[in-house]
Amino acid sequence: MASIGTLYTTEEQATGKRIRAVAALAGLKLDLPASYVHYEDNKKPEFLAKFPHGKIPALDGADGFKLFESTAIARYIAALAPNSTLLGSNLKEAALIDQWVSFADNEINAHTTLIYQLVKGLITPYAKPIHTTLVERQIRSLKTLEAHLSTRTFLVTERITLADVSVASVILRAVNVTLDAQSRAQFPHIIRHFETVINQPQLKDIFGTEKKEAKPAAAPAPKAAKPAKEEEEEEDDIPKDEPKAKNPLDSLPKSSFNLEDWKRAYSNKETRGADGALEWFYKNFDAEGFSVWRVDFKYNDELTQTFMSSNLIGGFFNRLEASRKYLFGSMGVLGETNNSIISGALIARGQDIKPVVDVAPDYESYDYKRLDLSNAEDKAFFEAALAWDLEIDGKKWVDGKNFK
Repeated sequence: MASIGTLYTTEEQATGKRIRAVAALAGLKLDLPASYVHYEDNKKPEFLAKFPHGKIPALDGADGFKLFESTAIARYIAALAPNSTLLGSNLKEAALIDQWVSFADNEINAHTTLIYQLVKGLITPYAKPIHTTLVERQIRSLKTLEAHLSTRTFLVTERITLADVSVASVILRAVNVTLDAQSRAQFPHIIRHFETVINQPQLKDIFGTEKKEAKPAAAPAPKAAKPAKEEEEEEDDIPKDEPKAKNPLDSLPKSSFNLEDWKRAYSNKETRGADGALEWFYKNFDAEGFSVWRVDFKYNDELTQTFMSSNLIGGFFNRLEASRKYLFGSMGVLGETNNSIISGALIARGQDIKPVVDVAPDYESYDYKRLDLSNAEDKAFFEAALAWDLEIDGKKWVDGKNFK
């Protein structure tokens, strides 16, 4: 079978997977470049001569036709196989397919992208009200999609169309960025549809196996699964990190407590019990080189859905990335919808918490209290926060995240 052209994309790019999936369902051969390095090759004169904006995905057709923008490329490829029914069988079905493609890109994926860029500090300093508004708007869109899929296997017809592939590609990104295990449970029909699409025999190798974050269980609770690798951004103009000045925490006297060894012990051992992570901690902890802190969210009266509160913790941890080598954290949501709090424990390099957490623009949204592990009450709080069985004023732990 002759190839219809070469698609410039990356292995993890969700929009690139959308296009490759459409080609597979249409029975068309689509090549990938023998080698392509994003942020390098797309800035070269020969690439820009074909695609002046330097953006991927980009299609270099075998017949010389050039096209960028994922929505346009996917629709063009679907149209190359009119008997595939990817674009429907009449004008009304085609219009509905376009409707859901537009909804996926503009109502769901747009908010996923903005949330990701906001918490990473790529577009503006982090602002909680903006984050809350974006999450609320995304949830509204997901509720609309959930209601539609509650009575249908697929979005428009009784077979997979371009709309289904497009929605699956944006949900793929969302489950890796904004939708944790508990929030997915709110949208069973979306997840059922998503899994139906990506597990089609022609698409399994393209979408791969979806890795889901484990739901928290009864105490002792499991640790949070590591987040899946996020796909490359569709745009190529994301700012690069600039060289950072030496952190004053690196000038502290050498400590016998190896934070990376502790993180491995916490990940690989049961938290409590003989030969557990806590036993390892007490045997190796250096109270002069490190300190232990209680952390509490200041604005618990603003919390609503518990999965949104969990996402709030995830965002805070994302913004602490620059302090990963100096910090370990275990924080959770306690309570229920519209009656919850965020609390947890941190293990920080040095004796002052501020130099460790002030890398996060929203660090002042939390209160920090130093814990004395020789005090029975403080010790019990610390151990419960790490074991994910913390209870405060009758509010029980319902979801948690670790900073490792």
